Amino acid sequence: MNYLPNESRYQSMRYNRSGRSGLKLPAVSLGLWHNFGGVDTFSNSRAMVLRAFDLGITHLDLANNYGPPPGSAEETFGQIMAKDLMPYRDELIISSKAGYTMWDGPYGDWGSRKYLVSSLDQSLKRMGLQYVDIFYHHRPDPQTPLEETMQALDYIVRSGRALYAGISNYPADKAREAAKMLRQLGTPCIIHQPAYSMFNRWVEDGLLAALKEEGVGCIAFSPLAQGLLTDKYLGGGIPEGSRASKAHGFLKPANITDDKLAKVQKLNELAKSREQTLAQMALAWVLRHENMTSVLIGASKVSQIDDAVGTLKHLDFTSSELEQIETICRQR
Repeated sequence: MNYLPNESRYQSMRYNRSGRSGLKLPAVSLGLWHNFGGVDTFSNSRAMVLRAFDLGITHLDLANNYGPPPGSAEETFGQIMAKDLMPYRDELIISSKAGYTMWDGPYGDWGSRKYLVSSLDQSLKRMGLQYVDIFYHHRPDPQTPLEETMQALDYIVRSGRALYAGISNYPADKAREAAKMLRQLGTPCIIHQPAYSMFNRWVEDGLLAALKEEGVGCIAFSPLAQGLLTDKYLGGGIPEGSRASKAHGFLKPANITDDKLAKVQKLNELAKSREQTLAQMALAWVLRHENMTSVLIGASKVSQIDDAVGTLKHLDFTSSELEQIETICRQR
């Protein structure tokens, strides 16, 4: 049966402009970092992508190394595109990245022009696409000159492989430098993708201010702290299927400390008083920033996507609620 998207998909989603660019992204975007690889169930991956689009999530975020194995998330997404979404290509913002290890030898990692262009060519083949909407350099390269990496992003856009350029995991000083270089080249940096959550606050130390000044949007990944800021771990155990239960997951059981769980319990009580789930409150907290274009969620089942989009019903915080969150997060 051919997939037909929900006709009302654009009625309840919010779309925010990315920095000073003309591009708008949904306030909630879907990342394919986990649960879309070759080790995962295709039918579930497909169901999540299609449900996301039905809810107005037009932005789907990938990277060359997403899986496992690396590359397989793009292959999975390529199958979904071919089967269901190709008629709606112009309604979608598809992004990919390069910057982590993909193949052996000196040309399969970091930030050289050789690696970035080769990697994107491979990504496009895996996804069955002619171009991506956003292409990111995934992490700063301490050895390759920043000029070369930015020139590669400029070339990628000018060659038609991508419509926009972005960066990820860059600290404030490097982000400023990269944005200025790209602007001088004529291919502005429109977005930065850093990790940010109640438990990971590094972007508040200069990066958010730098992005605002440079006119660069921000899309936060891991806004739920790899699932810690949800109801998954409130019982104290590690549920089957959660990120902490998987050998290839980035959230390790050792990260789920009594201290963190105590904070999660208190934050959950506050979320209940707001008539939200903990995940919804955590996403709203990230989205409260003026320059926050989108939050990038992960999901292992369709219901989590529904819950995340439900965040948009209640985005405001009182000063008292924000103070309570600060007090809870600072407790030792």
